[in-house]
Formats: sequence, structure tokens, C-alpha cells
Amino acid sequence: MATYSPIFVFVWGNYLSYDPKRCASTAFRYNRHAMRTAIVVPGQGSQRPGMGRELYERSESARAMFEKASEQAGRSFTQLCFETDEETLKRTENAQPALLVTCIAAWEALREALPEYEPDFVAGHSVGEYPALEIAGVWTLEEALYWVEQRANAMHEIAYRVPGTMVAVIGMEASLVEQACERAQQETGEIVVPANYNSPGQIVISGTVNAIQRAGEILREMGARRLVPLAVAGAFHSPIMNDAAELLRKAYVNAKFQRPRYPFFSTTAVRLLEDPDEVREVLSAQIASPVRWQQSIEALHQMGVDTFIEVGVGDVLSGLIKRIVPGVRTLRVVDSKTLDETVQALRGEA
Repeated sequence: MATYSPIFVFVWGNYLSYDPKRCASTAFRYNRHAMRTAIVVPGQGSQRPGMGRELYERSESARAMFEKASEQAGRSFTQLCFETDEETLKRTENAQPALLVTCIAAWEALREALPEYEPDFVAGHSVGEYPALEIAGVWTLEEALYWVEQRANAMHEIAYRVPGTMVAVIGMEASLVEQACERAQQETGEIVVPANYNSPGQIVISGTVNAIQRAGEILREMGARRLVPLAVAGAFHSPIMNDAAELLRKAYVNAKFQRPRYPFFSTTAVRLLEDPDEVREVLSAQIASPVRWQQSIEALHQMGVDTFIEVGVGDVLSGLIKRIVPGVRTLRVVDSKTLDETVQALRGEA
């Protein structure tokens, strides 16, 4: 695996930029030991009806988290997560807070089962950074619920004003996807950019409907294996969301960010964030910046992480991680069975 030089990240407008020749992991600042773990939290699209139910029924701590969140938000998260149909749950204003509560509850179930466990790092994919920040101790559940709602509102407002969409490109190198987007932008005069660098051969592009359509035509000509439209209502993680990022930047002036209890790794900046003001700046730009999941997992692996624990729902991140760094261990806490398996593994019993 390639080594990396220290990170340099800058914000141009509100779009968080990343130079792969300059940006990298802080891998060599840390000593490796027997097992190094990272908690990873999935983003929107992973939600499904019934998520969190088993952990709610088994774990007192998970149950308390659902009840506390319901009280603070003034809505029932047990009803939203356990009883709502798929169409209702996938709406942004429902999916994002539901995922946040489910993922934090899964983390609390793990803490209850193994109180002595402390992760080496915490990271999230897109909106998964919001529960990840709660797990890392940067803000409270109440603050996380409030700010994920503000994020969803800002996204909705800009998406209504500037219609856009997102498409997953399967079977194409990142550099070729970038070239196709640049060509489509030149030809249409509209925005289309890589939005999620998920894994080798899987990149999501984001932009206006017209630019996305042209980029798709170019990508097919270049040999893309498959193009998969995503069920989203906007061009998220692209410069189209700059106004949303600006709304959040102004709002975050009032946010109460703390220094992380567990090291928080930003998957847009591709580095650790420790200073609360730095977290504030990077999180503000997040919605208009690409998620560099592949680069982040490679960086965490360089920092010694050999075990990734996905908490909340599904196995999307685990699948991506296995493609990025084959041979690493992936564990999950999404139901009673996976909780037991993860506890056994962390105790060295599996």
C-alpha cells in the first residue's frame, strides 16, 4: 500500500478541497499495537424499516437512547424506526435523524456489553459523521439531533431551488470519472463532480440533471460497467450545495463543539480533527464536499487500524472496507447476533 505525506486541506468558497499528492494520513504519528479499532457509522441510504429493534429489546442502554431521543425531539423514534414503511423512512427529514438515533443506540449497546472497550478512532460516512461526533464526545445527543435537522433543512432548501441528482458509477477508475465530469461540465456549463469516493471501482457523481445525463453518456462511451441512479432529491456533496454549507457555517457559530473524547477522523478532510473550531469549519463545508471514504479507510489502515466496527444498520460500509483494504477485520453491531460476535472478538474469544 502506498504511503502518504502529511495533510493539507483548504476551503475554497465552501467546497472542501483535497489534493491526493499533499493530503494524506497522519499515519506515522502513531504507534501500532495488537488490535487497533475504528468505529464507523453509515450514512443515508442504509436505513431500513425495523432497524435497531433487536438492540432496543435487548439493551437497556439502547432502549434509553431511543426514549431520550424521542423525548428531546418530540417524536417517537421507535415508531419511526420500527413501524414506518420504507417510502416514509427514506425521506431525508426522517432518514437522517432515524439513522442518527439507531447508530448511537447501537454504540450504547456495545458500551453496555463491554464497558472497558474504547475505540482508537471514530469516523462516519456523510451524515454518519453526525452520530460519529456524538460517539466521539464532540457534542451531545440533543445537539446532534438539532444539527442533523438543520442539515436536512438546508439540504432541502437548496435542492428545491437547484434541482440535481446523483449516480453511482461502477467499474471505472477515479481519474477517468473525474475526466468525464470535467468534460461534461465544459460541454454543458453546469456542475457535475465526483461526490463519494466509496471504494475502488465505485464512485458517486453529483450535479444538475442535465450535466449528470451528459456525464453518464461520456462514462458509457469510456467503458463504465454500470450507472446506478440514486434515490436522492438533490446534488449533495457538490458545489451546488455551497449555499447550504454557508447556511450551516453561520448556524454553527452557536454550536457547542467539544474536543473529542475519542479521536474523530473526518472523511471529507481525510484527517483527524481535534480543535472544536476546526470541526466547526470542516463540518460546515461537508455537505458541499466529496466524501473520500476510500482515502480515509486507507489512511486509518496506515495509522494501524486492523479492525473496523460498523454500528447501526446494515453492512454497506463493511463491504466497502473489504474492497479497499482486503484482509482487515470487519465487525458489526446492528442486532443481537452481531453484538455478541463483536464483543467476543474484542475480548479475543473469536
